[in-house]
Amino acid sequence: MSVGQDEIEDSSAPLIEHLAELRTRLIRAVIAFIIGICLAFVVAEPILQFLLHPIEETLRGLGDPSPTMQYTSPQEYLFTLFRISMVFGFALAFPVISYQLWRFVAPGLYKNEKGAFLPFLIASPVMFILGASFAQFIVTPMAMAFFLGFADVSSIFANLVNSAAERVSEGVSGISEVSAAVVPETDEGIRITFFGKVNESLDITLKFIIAFGLCFQLPVLLTLMGKAGLVSAVGLGAVRKYAVVAILALAALVTPPDVTSQVILFVVVYGLYEVSILLVRMVERKREKELRAQGLWFDDEEEATANEFDAADGKKDDT
Repeated sequence: MSVGQDEIEDSSAPLIEHLAELRTRLIRAVIAFIIGICLAFVVAEPILQFLLHPIEETLRGLGDPSPTMQYTSPQEYLFTLFRISMVFGFALAFPVISYQLWRFVAPGLYKNEKGAFLPFLIASPVMFILGASFAQFIVTPMAMAFFLGFADVSSIFANLVNSAAERVSEGVSGISEVSAAVVPETDEGIRITFFGKVNESLDITLKFIIAFGLCFQLPVLLTLMGKAGLVSAVGLGAVRKYAVVAILALAALVTPPDVTSQVILFVVVYGLYEVSILLVRMVERKREKELRAQGLWFDDEEEATANEFDAADGKKDDT
């Protein structure tokens, strides 16, 4: 066997081992994801009720005594529950998936790289949960109040209740007539009200949750880039005015055309940007302290002085 073939076999063996390791980690991650989907599907109905709670509260505030959602195809409700199961199943399986990712990449990292990567692996889901909670409890109720405020919800349901109450008071048929109340007749025009579809209403809520969850990843991303030396606190501060414009554009795209919700999103995301600058500055100070302890850090003045001495020594040698 030639030397070249020996080198090829020696280099291919670690590659095969890495591929086998990657296959094992992927299989375990997929199994965890499937188990998460099954567990989430068991409680998918309560999760759906929780996600649609802002719409329920808005409708009740507008005068709807019995908020109702509808689906218009036989499979729509089942697919909606399955969609919820996939999203929350991934959330349940994320600790296992991230652990498998960590076990795969950790052997190839230095000790300091492991110390830098692991905290961000933990901080990322925490920040996503904070962003998702902010979307669910603050942004979504405001958006629903804005959107549904244009519908004539209060008048139509008030007419329904009043019509049914009048028929009961007249003694026409009793309680059974209340459940069979119909929309009262109108002399002119078309009455427009809200009868929401489950999947479309859920789609709006999930978009808000995912969007704000990703926005809250900003400190994690910028701090990680700062550790890698890709950004600096001075650089982030220098482009602050461009960041303001970008955040304003993001607020206009993500939130409804409501000034209050846009201002809230801008304040939150810009606050995260400023926090990111502080975190990057802390990373830089820690790196400077470590380099000073090793004698590898030189201030600008010290470097300039050293360069002057080197230049002076060079002139003496020439003479």
